[in-house]
Amino acid sequence: MHPSADASAEDRLRRIEPVTDTSLAHLDINHLLREILARVRDVLEVDIATVLLLESGGEELIATAAVGMDEHLQQGVRMPVDHGFAGTVLAGGSALAFDDIGDSVLLSSALQERGIRSLAGAPMVVDGETIGVLCVGVCGPRGFSDRDAQLVQIAADRVAATYQAGSSRAERIAATVLQHSLLPGKLPTIPDVSIDGRYVAGADRGVGGDWYDVFELPSGSIGIVMGDVAGHGLLAAVVMGRLRSALRAYALDEEDPARVLHKLDRKVTHFEPDAMATVAYSIYDPRTARLTTSLAGHVPPVLAPAGGRGKLVQVPVDPPIGVQVSQRRRSTVDVDLAAGSTICFFTDGLVERREQHIDAGFDALCEVVAPGPAHEVCTAVMGELVTATPSTEDIAFLALSRHESQ
Repeated sequence: MHPSADASAEDRLRRIEPVTDTSLAHLDINHLLREILARVRDVLEVDIATVLLLESGGEELIATAAVGMDEHLQQGVRMPVDHGFAGTVLAGGSALAFDDIGDSVLLSSALQERGIRSLAGAPMVVDGETIGVLCVGVCGPRGFSDRDAQLVQIAADRVAATYQAGSSRAERIAATVLQHSLLPGKLPTIPDVSIDGRYVAGADRGVGGDWYDVFELPSGSIGIVMGDVAGHGLLAAVVMGRLRSALRAYALDEEDPARVLHKLDRKVTHFEPDAMATVAYSIYDPRTARLTTSLAGHVPPVLAPAGGRGKLVQVPVDPPIGVQVSQRRRSTVDVDLAAGSTICFFTDGLVERREQHIDAGFDALCEVVAPGPAHEVCTAVMGELVTATPSTEDIAFLALSRHESQ
């Protein structure tokens, strides 16, 4: 880059801003990054431009997008954060420019093979968090000035903001697809029982880790799960998927809900120590119309007897999944589901509101739950507690109703 071109380069750099417009909204995150880098390369008149993102552990930089050196990506280049030019930029926390660096240790083999002689780079920062490094380079004798480094920093800021927006959009889509793929499709047919469920994403935070599940066990009993993973977004949805699969596997070997939750807790605390969830797991036996329930930090179900209104079932609440506690046995409670009664499981987003105490939410739920077909109960509850007063949290709700005796 020529120093005399500083002003015109800065003017042209403003053309990078429109990458966030609707004309590029259809691009996935990888194509979006390549389009941005192509514009950066043209504006800054360089030969290569590449984005290296920090992996989740913060120990390595991963070549994620590039123009002018596709082999960098094809080889899956990863490098320690304390190595090479990108690592030097990351450690310095500000834009850097190096002229005529030759075969310096700052150059990767890919850059050497490409004939790169000068490099400029800047950290990509979003909301105070460094997410990666933007690097640009030229072949031949042309060098970079400090002014050029400042322009690279402007470009890095815009690339970071655009990447974050595109990544958030992609994450929301992926989380939504994952969430809905893991909710049960057709619920099992249970003799003398109707069952129905609902899931609603939070108004502010979108998809989270709430889920419900209903499945038939080898014994003929029915497993019923209601869970809530701490957090929101794709990570919470992924953890939810793992917990759902693990619980199903343990349920095949254990007919005691407390034992299933004990095994699930061991799995999470050992393999995913940063994860936490509340879970209610119940087993319904159609032959005896008995429901056996265990709660891992979860809100208790609401039971409405024939001819009556709902009341919270008195179930001991044991520690959540993922909380390191003593190995004391988890509790279970048996509930006889009499003919004409309805029992409802839910996540706390249904009853929590910023402007009211949670007890008021429980009271409102108990007031609206009445015996009846499961789909009617779901419609009544969601209409009264969600449509009327939307929640910022995601909500899962499940109703199981036993038919009236003929």
